[in-house]
Amino acid sequence: MSTSKLSDILSQLQASSSSPPQKITSLLTSAKRELLTLNALIPTPTTSPQILLLARQTLETGALLSIRLQQPDAFTRYYQQLLPFYEFPDSSYQTSNSDLKSQRSKVTGLYLLLLLTKGDYAGFHTVLEGLEVEQAGKGKGLEGDEFISYPVKLERWLMEGSYDRVWGATKREGVPSDEFGVFTEVLVGTIRDEIASCSEKAYPSLPIASGKNLLFLESEGSVVDFAQGRGWAVKDGRIYFPQQQEDMRTEKEILVASGQVIENTIGYARELETIV
Repeated sequence: MSTSKLSDILSQLQASSSSPPQKITSLLTSAKRELLTLNALIPTPTTSPQILLLARQTLETGALLSIRLQQPDAFTRYYQQLLPFYEFPDSSYQTSNSDLKSQRSKVTGLYLLLLLTKGDYAGFHTVLEGLEVEQAGKGKGLEGDEFISYPVKLERWLMEGSYDRVWGATKREGVPSDEFGVFTEVLVGTIRDEIASCSEKAYPSLPIASGKNLLFLESEGSVVDFAQGRGWAVKDGRIYFPQQQEDMRTEKEILVASGQVIENTIGYARELETIV
């Protein structure tokens, strides 16, 4: 069965990162149709090395393009479809061309990062432990893999409550590839919302300048926009939280509420304990 049509579609997909979303989506649909025609969506021991390699490349390209299109559900489906292909040893693909090397590390690292953005720590550790067992069987570790070690470091810092380190690692120079930037933005947004919720309970008000640092925002104007989005009052250079406007608590009550910030900091560690 000829694979020329799928090869042509794959070449177009690999050169389509800057194409309109509609064109990419159309090409991805055509690629899936060809995979079905070739009976290549689920690999078997009798699948030829040529089709095995072409199918894996197509699914990996689809996964990465789904991220650029900001379609995490589609990315997850591609990741799940790729898992059977990753069970085949490299020798099954019979290629020595470095350009055709599997992008498993990148795709898996992105999936780990996606799980972090969803707060799915149980799923995160399930995937990670499977990788560790596999690599241990090969006498290797994961430390040298930039795509896997990146989400692992982020998860550890989240456990420690080291949000500043997470923030620093999401800067462009600290991200291993452009695709990771999509999910790190979501992760920072999740952390920012968590800090904001705790701040509402802990303080009657905050200076806008302090809010900029606390919420990892680039400017005081961004703080004002964020505050207005959450329904906070902004007056005379300070942010006033709604709860405090409705119920002026005593100093003792404020100090008790402040403990919630500490609770939040160690909350990730508690989550880990329930997993272990």
